[in-house]
Amino acid sequence: MTQTNIIGLVALAVGAVLLFFAWQASQAPMDRMSEALTGRFTGNTMWYLLGGVAGVVAGAALLWRGYARG
Repeated sequence: MTQTNIIGLVALAVGAVLLFFAWQASQAPMDRMSEALTGRFTGNTMWYLLGGVAGVVAGAALLWRGYARG
């Protein structure tokens, strides 16, 4: 396994964990009330969501690049 694949797996795992935290945070009563009143999630939930999506995309791209190189 190349270094690119290892970094890709780590980024993918961290992204998945952050997405899980974003989902957990979005289900909190205070966040649900805030979203109902303003139409937006709280700042922390958005950061978890953005970081998770970025991690998953970057990890998948690195894995794909690592396997494409062979």
